[in-house]
Amino acid sequence: MPSHSLFEVTKHGSLGNQIFNILRDRILNEEYNHGDKLNELTLAKEFNISRTPVRESLKQLELEGLVESIPNKGVFVKGFKPRDIDDMFEVRKILESLAVGLAIDRINDIYLAKIKDVYDLMEFYTKKKDNEKIHDLNILYHEMIYQATQSSYLMQVLKDIHYYVSVTTRHSLKQHQRMETSLKEHKAILDAIMDRDKDLAKSLIVSHINKSQMLVRKYYASKEKKR
Repeated sequence: MPSHSLFEVTKHGSLGNQIFNILRDRILNEEYNHGDKLNELTLAKEFNISRTPVRESLKQLELEGLVESIPNKGVFVKGFKPRDIDDMFEVRKILESLAVGLAIDRINDIYLAKIKDVYDLMEFYTKKKDNEKIHDLNILYHEMIYQATQSSYLMQVLKDIHYYVSVTTRHSLKQHQRMETSLKEHKAILDAIMDRDKDLAKSLIVSHINKSQMLVRKYYASKEKKR
């Protein structure tokens, strides 16, 4: 794993929070495996910092349910269980359905153009079969819908959830022809937004999330069987 200098870690936010973000990314991107031990001293040496911010970040990870602290043994990676993933998707369906409805009520030409621009890029990179680029654009597409609600509160709630779901969605995009079908679903959602058809847009976005949920559920179920 690449090391991080003190400057890189502290340039945004508190040191403990930055370490938390780095470790969380590693867990969610499966750079750490279920059951791996996170050693406080080893991490402090890697980041060239004191143990205090590392300890703070490990406590944050425990609150998020991503690690487990066992007395006299240490801190161990838990990662996600299939039920955790399902819960996140269920919450996301409710909130994104609300978001797309509000977006249609409040959207203006500027926000509509932003969503369309992202879709056009998705179309371009789908033809190139660039999985990583499509993953990033998928996140951006949904964030543009959040922005179109012009609700800072809803945007923050959705972004917190979407951070976790976006990591797991990477696995669904790798499934056979999922990039192509996902593009069609995003186009249908965009068309419904442009037509100001709230009922259709809500139905389409829930269906889109359902399909991703099923693929991600299969991925994590297969991982559980291998343990």
